Amino acid sequence: MDNTERRARLLGSFLLFTQVFYRIRTGRDFVLSTPTGRESHFITVSKALTRVFRGDCRRLLIALPPRYGKSELVIHFIAWAMARYPDSNFIYTSYSTSLAKRQTETIRSIINLREYREIFGVEIDKSSSAKHEFKTQKGGTVYAAGEAGTVTGMGAGIQNSERFGGCIVIDDIHKPTEVTSDTIRKTTNSWFFNTLKSRVNGPETPILAIMQILHEDDFPSNILKEGFDTDEWEVIKIPALDENLNALNPSLHTREQLLKMKETMPYEFAAQYQQDPQPAGGGIFKEEWFPVLETEPSLIGTFITSDTAETDKSYNDATVFSFWGVYKIHEFGQQTDVYALHCIDAVEAWIEPKDLENECRQFITECMRHPVKPQSIAIEKKSTGVTLLSMLKGMQGIRVIEIERNKSSGSKTKRFLDVQSFAAKRLISFPRFGKHTNQFIKHLGKITANDSHRYDDMADTFTDAINLALVDKVALLSMKFDEKREAEVLSAINQHSHRTSQSRKNIW
Repeated sequence: MDNTERRARLLGSFLLFTQVFYRIRTGRDFVLSTPTGRESHFITVSKALTRVFRGDCRRLLIALPPRYGKSELVIHFIAWAMARYPDSNFIYTSYSTSLAKRQTETIRSIINLREYREIFGVEIDKSSSAKHEFKTQKGGTVYAAGEAGTVTGMGAGIQNSERFGGCIVIDDIHKPTEVTSDTIRKTTNSWFFNTLKSRVNGPETPILAIMQILHEDDFPSNILKEGFDTDEWEVIKIPALDENLNALNPSLHTREQLLKMKETMPYEFAAQYQQDPQPAGGGIFKEEWFPVLETEPSLIGTFITSDTAETDKSYNDATVFSFWGVYKIHEFGQQTDVYALHCIDAVEAWIEPKDLENECRQFITECMRHPVKPQSIAIEKKSTGVTLLSMLKGMQGIRVIEIERNKSSGSKTKRFLDVQSFAAKRLISFPRFGKHTNQFIKHLGKITANDSHRYDDMADTFTDAINLALVDKVALLSMKFDEKREAEVLSAINQHSHRTSQSRKNIW
């Protein structure tokens, strides 16, 4: 087969082009999904992208689960379109500039392949030194931009052209860890309408969005709402599980794996995998997820987590201390290697900063009376917590763990969602007769995804405990004490401690 025939076959089928050049570039086969009862999602998406190329669709939104090949498809789509029309102009956007640059670098690497140049006769202009921003010798361009990034002076498509001349590609406009922020979502929507949408060189220039639907008020969800955009969008939603519970790509996620996700991380599953996010006000934790035990399990170790008041207005913000035990789950009379948490005790107090140290020492004193003494206490490094950290650092015999929040920690809602699966797996238990049990469980049941709940102090100590013991395992590394050191700890606490029963509120 000569290059003329190869060129005709590859330009005639976008999917064939993707399979051939993915193999040349990576050395691996581009394997199509084989779902039961529906066509491969690669075929569905390829057909839709071909309609865009032919001018049959001007606005296309494709919603697809993560890791299901959406970026590979749009990368190869741009390279395929350039093979036919090397004067096309593309703007490739994503939620981060670095991600967009990485994808456009891959597009450049495809066009630079010897096989591509020989078959299509298209080459990168030698003056294009940047890997992520380049032009062809025919004048076509590919430009990468992150969400809310600068696209001034750039344009997609070709003016006054009746055939395809490039398009705007939006590959995951929202970052999953930030989509729960109302401010960030509004900024993204504003950027699209006020900046990105105006970067088309003509009214017929397509806009292609391929992403996950992560939130009921994110960009793709709003596209589905009548009146959000004056343009008509073709929307293709491809869930990981169909109505008959058949898996979209069994080689990646089996039906059983997807159903397990649905059970253990329902909020994330509904959004990322089914493209049908739960209402933002829905509860993240279900009360029935928390076992209430008649007897205390055999504990390996114990520790304390705290959430101190944000301000000095004690009537407006509570301080919470929670006492946790770590144990291993037993099944059929045998101990497994699965760790779980037992909430031994918790107190909630509306106190002024001057009483914070005494309240903390009083709680530690009570916890030290437990047969399994606490080896550590975790305190968030914020406002009043900073003061408490400085007060307790000199205490002998108990480790003080500083918890720092930063941008990478994500929003509070994200932190709740990150531990949802542990709760859904029923790994967090409470004592039947604990004075805190009923209120703590009801409190967790009120935590919502849109931050509409009034209080989350107890939930903060809950998420920190899960992260310390079950995720990072920091709490499990705490040192154990001998009897002499335990006595020293109790003595040090009692010297500085007094009872503040008037300001303290036990959780009933």
